[in-house]
Amino acid sequence: MGTVGRLLLPRFRGVHASGTAVSYKEAEVKLRSQKEKAEVLLSLHTNGKLLVLPNVWNPIGARILEKKGFPAVATASAAISASLGYQDGEKIKRATAIDLIGRIARIVDVPVTADIETGYAESLSELEVTAQQVVESGAVGVNIEDGLEWEGGLRAIEDQCQRISAFRKFAERCGVHLVINARTDSFVSSSFTTKEEAMEEAVARAKAFAEAGADCFYPIGPGDEITVRLLRDRIKSPINILVSPTAAPLDIMREIGVNRVSFGPYLFRSCTRKFADIVDGLLTAGDYSSFSDMMSRAEIGEYLLTGHE
Repeated sequence: MGTVGRLLLPRFRGVHASGTAVSYKEAEVKLRSQKEKAEVLLSLHTNGKLLVLPNVWNPIGARILEKKGFPAVATASAAISASLGYQDGEKIKRATAIDLIGRIARIVDVPVTADIETGYAESLSELEVTAQQVVESGAVGVNIEDGLEWEGGLRAIEDQCQRISAFRKFAERCGVHLVINARTDSFVSSSFTTKEEAMEEAVARAKAFAEAGADCFYPIGPGDEITVRLLRDRIKSPINILVSPTAAPLDIMREIGVNRVSFGPYLFRSCTRKFADIVDGLLTAGDYSSFSDMMSRAEIGEYLLTGHE
């Protein structure tokens, strides 16, 4: 383990769900386990199968996915922010996001990949702090995006490549190959007037981001079969497609050769709609039928830890 990795070891103290202190030897074991999880996550992008990642925003959601047999868990920044009462776009503090990512990563045995938006940092030095905290949280993958929300534009390719490369190098000095899912916002950016222009930009960024150290490319926006086929034909690296109710079916995604699909905030929005419908029912129905179809205490208990925080 390198010097940086050893410097991180004291920060692993007390991260166990039991709340007990962790020795240096135990911390090294944890880091090796995290390294193994990272290798598993990377392999899930290159094994010829479609990795389906419903995005979560809390620990119990992660536990449900794990129990249902999903091989990995992904977080969604928009869902996490909304669940805390804030808009997306790094409106919550980095410490808040990392804390929740850590809670999710520590409660499951499967790999966890975290949506960290643009990295909660402008400078490379601050980006390294984010990388360190992601590693310490227990996550083994990240989404990092190139969109500049306040302008509706994109960060320059050279700048974004520098950020991806810096993130990669720091994580590897810690002994973990974080799986970097490099997102581009070209299809949702105001910088391009046609879909063809957005496609050309996406293809250029896919190549550049891969050379900078990204493991997977995430052109957020299009999920239709025609566009996804064009992306697959022109991009060599693994690709992640955001799916929605109007996207091409999973069987088509598999046939095209998509490596990974994720759901962004859509599961959160669906659950929130159901919650709103339930409370509307309490106001209008005059009875309790709106929440009669619920999990029992025992069913919920299957997804909970038995110890203390």
